Amino acid sequence: MGIYSLITGRRGPSGFGSASTAEEVTQGIDATQLTAIITGGTGGIGMETARVMAKRGAHVVIGARNMGAAENAKAEILRQNANARVTLLHLDLSSFKSIKAFVRDFHALHLPLNILINNAGVMFCPYQLSEDGIELQFATNHIGHFLLTNLLLDTMKSTAKTSGVEGRILNLSSIAHIYTYQKGIQFDSINDICSYSDKKAYGQSKLANILHANELSRQLQEEGVNITVNSVHPGLILTNLFQHTALLMRFLKFFSFYLWKNIPQGAATTCYVALHPSLKEVTGKYFADCNEVTPSKLARDETLAQKLWDFSVKLINSVSKKNFLGFEGTS
Repeated sequence: MGIYSLITGRRGPSGFGSASTAEEVTQGIDATQLTAIITGGTGGIGMETARVMAKRGAHVVIGARNMGAAENAKAEILRQNANARVTLLHLDLSSFKSIKAFVRDFHALHLPLNILINNAGVMFCPYQLSEDGIELQFATNHIGHFLLTNLLLDTMKSTAKTSGVEGRILNLSSIAHIYTYQKGIQFDSINDICSYSDKKAYGQSKLANILHANELSRQLQEEGVNITVNSVHPGLILTNLFQHTALLMRFLKFFSFYLWKNIPQGAATTCYVALHPSLKEVTGKYFADCNEVTPSKLARDETLAQKLWDFSVKLINSVSKKNFLGFEGTS
């Protein structure tokens, strides 16, 4: 799926392409027996993903940092579909404390969990640290989702086992994963302000999303667990994610309009990988324009993926002990 396919919308082996929409790729799919968590489902492709998943019958749980925006999103989804099942829970992925509270709140609902869509993110931020002392893009885009996924994993395993229905985990990555630091992940200087590049830090976090998905997929396959883990590139969509470079992005879009998608198109790959029956047992893959594609060499490095996993566990444990969160491990 190259530039020609992106420009023309030519469909790939899946039968879908860059011009396909989230509603189109899920047409005829019944998700009424499924519960899905979507992080950052209050606007842009996250909200469209939530809307379409709810339209197909899934009970959608939106994890949101801005609860006002979440209420507005829910109201709009219900306006279009009065029967939609949407639950809102507060979630700030840059805060370990908030992540643990979200998981407690979700468990209190006594719901199964079939699908986890790690959609939320920040992009091109000026250098800053999270409340836990981690560079913000790495903290929010990777570490937060890494912790969230691991804290929800037992529930997903239990749901898959008791229901017999395959669980699915999706990490939203980006083509930007190819533009990162020289070694991919700056393990020894993750918080270094002197070498910080807002673009490379974003690329690093998106590379981490793919490596995380691949390593978790490998572990679950070894365990024989009925859960798949994949990563997706939604495409270029002008959403609030570009808030730190809005003027630049609008300028670039003017000269490259044929490469950009609208929001329904941008949510298509996520919805396809989350719900489409043709992807049963497909795991550890990377998708763009609703078709499997090959990510960068670094993203396919199994040793790097394992190193990132170990680094993430140690980082979380060190912060958790310092902040008395009681988080003992993720493996």
